[in-house]
Amino acid sequence: MSKDLRNGGLDRLTVDDIVKPGFSTPWDAPTIPPFPFTFRDVEVLSLVWRTSEAAVARLLPPPLEPTSDVVVAHIYRMNDTEWIGPYGESNVSVGCRMAGTDIAGSYSPYLFLSSEVGVSHGREVHGQPKKLGHPRIEHRGDLVVGTVERNGIDIVTGTMAYKQRRDTLESLTQHFDFAENINLKAVDHIDGRPAIRQLTARRLGEVVVHECWSGASTVELRPNAQAPVHRLPVVDMLDSFHWRADFTLVPGRIIHDYLGDTP
Repeated sequence: MSKDLRNGGLDRLTVDDIVKPGFSTPWDAPTIPPFPFTFRDVEVLSLVWRTSEAAVARLLPPPLEPTSDVVVAHIYRMNDTEWIGPYGESNVSVGCRMAGTDIAGSYSPYLFLSSEVGVSHGREVHGQPKKLGHPRIEHRGDLVVGTVERNGIDIVTGTMAYKQRRDTLESLTQHFDFAENINLKAVDHIDGRPAIRQLTARRLGEVVVHECWSGASTVELRPNAQAPVHRLPVVDMLDSFHWRADFTLVPGRIIHDYLGDTP
């Protein structure tokens, strides 16, 4: 963690500070939270639809392969997050496995957040392709409505009947292991040479589910060249889940290094 300034005064930054895990700039008001940090009372709308396996495959970097033609889009209302505060997030994911290994989970081709800290952390640490957007969950009478907006366009609109059928997250994980999240991390040196080209993976810790509901649902996708979720078109609506949980973000791991620097 960056230097603790609670005792007053701005001490001089040292090399030891810089090389410690969790260091972030600006050093006297760091942007990136150190691990672990916890999300409390998170409300989630998870929308599940069938697309085509070809649509999934074209978004996966090798050596990842599709495990199905299913898409899961989570829309989150983060009500209480350490360091970051309340914000909205969305994660569009597809099932995958890494060829020649027993590693399988979900790959995220698109993520949108209303928090600059969340965008920075996701991109710098995990390699997630996060962009700014405005995900929202609303309760409109007997309907849960989730939207993801970017550039003034609602690129995802999902609806679900409000709390009609009690369920568990095991019903959602039957499609693929969405909790094992895999991302492509790509960072260049200042001179343009590739510095990091990795597949990273992380699993949330200390997950406590407070309630989970499923029910009738719909998904509508609108095209946007800067947020092309429409490249995973809805062929058939499968499931939806409305749930609340607490969970903690913990360090992940490198599962593949394209530059050969990590065994």
